[in-house]
Amino acid sequence: MDDGSDWSADKLTALRLGRRLVAEVSATRPDRRAFVDIRPTRSEPDARARDEGWVRSDTGRGFRLEHWEYDRERVDGFDYDIGAALIKSADTLDESELIAVLSEWGVRPGLFVHPWDSGDPK
Repeated sequence: MDDGSDWSADKLTALRLGRRLVAEVSATRPDRRAFVDIRPTRSEPDARARDEGWVRSDTGRGFRLEHWEYDRERVDGFDYDIGAALIKSADTLDESELIAVLSEWGVRPGLFVHPWDSGDPK
């Protein structure tokens, strides 16, 4: 993606392979934590590849973005969804729309990490 965004090669590859990425963002209150989640959309070719035991890269993949906020005290527990609030969401058709939505939301691509490297409770 040569659009001036600061995606690292590993994160861009993850998105193209259909992997989820997460960024922690500012919450509306100090007792809350907030995360923006990018989930690549799946297609029939993705399902066939999975059934055959491999992962398919797709530069034309679409994405689902969600901005969630959680009670800080519940993020590390099983009941993280109690009091959770979906702040906003968007669907994009491709990587350029993804960059446009992130820009509109004020979230830099460089903030995104793999879910296991984040505090996101999902």
